[in-house]
Amino acid sequence: MSDRPLISVLMGAYNCASTLEEAVDCIINQTYTNWELIICDDNSTDNTYEVLCSLAKKDSRIVILKNDKNLTLAPTLNRCLEVARGEYIARMDGDDVCSLVRFEKELAFLETNPEYALVSCHMEVYDENGVFGVIKHKTIPTLKDFLKRSQFCHAGCMMRTEVLRTLGGYSESDKFTRVEDYELWVRMYLAGYIGYNLQEVLYSMRDDRNALRRRTLKNRLNESRVIMKVCKEGKLSIFARFRALVPIIKWLVPSFVYKMIHNKKNK
Repeated sequence: MSDRPLISVLMGAYNCASTLEEAVDCIINQTYTNWELIICDDNSTDNTYEVLCSLAKKDSRIVILKNDKNLTLAPTLNRCLEVARGEYIARMDGDDVCSLVRFEKELAFLETNPEYALVSCHMEVYDENGVFGVIKHKTIPTLKDFLKRSQFCHAGCMMRTEVLRTLGGYSESDKFTRVEDYELWVRMYLAGYIGYNLQEVLYSMRDDRNALRRRTLKNRLNESRVIMKVCKEGKLSIFARFRALVPIIKWLVPSFVYKMIHNKKNK
């Protein structure tokens, strides 16, 4: 095995001490083993950093960073990207789990399909009572598909490091907070790159009761900005810009109604 990892896994960790070990175990137990896991503690207020240090002692492939103040996800991932040595970048969140063959399958796809800059997968959603939904995307999205929503599972993806660095990493602008992945995919497509979705569940996202409360007006406005970016820079028709109103309409819908629609869509 080469001293240089082929895959660099980026993880931003914030107040997830209770779930970190399970998430990291999914990486440690992957069938593909030539990776490094770069985890940056985003100035957590619980004992996340102590848990990370303990985990790093058990496996030399784990690299630990720590922010002096809370920076949010995009700048935290960019900091991880700065020290990444792998040819490919994979993502993982500190409160989720994934299939143990995920890296093997995603890497095999990118190695044999050089025309794609990104590969992701279907994602199931679960809580303490089990799986309650599956988020699916079309196999090969087009730029116009981004008018509807993000077309890739972020935490379950793998990208070519060279492409991510060429694009300047994640946007750290407040205008794209909580939609940094969505904005990145759009930027990729506008630059001429394309992505692919494996049509199988390889990632499991832990959901909670706070998920709906995180959908603030600011976040919805940021989502609208991404859609407008698709329209303007993708030179789509003037009528396509009406799609930018959809996130605002969703914010206006009562939470219980939105939750019913959202759960039905993901079943």
